Amino acid sequence: MYSKELTKGTLQPIILKLLSKSDKMYGYEITQKVKDLTRGKIDISEGALYPILHKLEADGILDTEKVYIGKRVRKYYKVTGTGKKAVQEVTDELNDFIATLSLIFNEKQIAP
Repeated sequence: MYSKELTKGTLQPIILKLLSKSDKMYGYEITQKVKDLTRGKIDISEGALYPILHKLEADGILDTEKVYIGKRVRKYYKVTGTGKKAVQEVTDELNDFIATLSLIFNEKQIAP
C-alpha cells in the first residue's frame, strides 16, 4: 500500500475519474473499487473520502441522490454536466504531472 502522503494529492482525481466512468456510486463502493483496481495499493479511508465528496458536491461538480434501503439511506454521487469538464481538466493535469515525474524518475542517460 502506498503512503497517505504519496496518494493525498491524487485522491480527488481518482474519485472523479471513477465517478465519470459510472452512472453513480456510493461512498463505500468508491473505496472498494479503488482498492480492487489498484490491487490494494491505494486504500481510501472514509475520513479522506467524504470531505472530498462533500467539497465536490458544494462546488457543483457532483450531484447526489438519496436511496432508501429499508431504514437506511444510501447517498449516491454522480458527475454533473459542469463536472464533466472538471474531470477532463484534472485528468489532463494529472497525466501531464505523471509525464513530468517520469522525466525525473525514469531519466535516461543522454549522451552530451
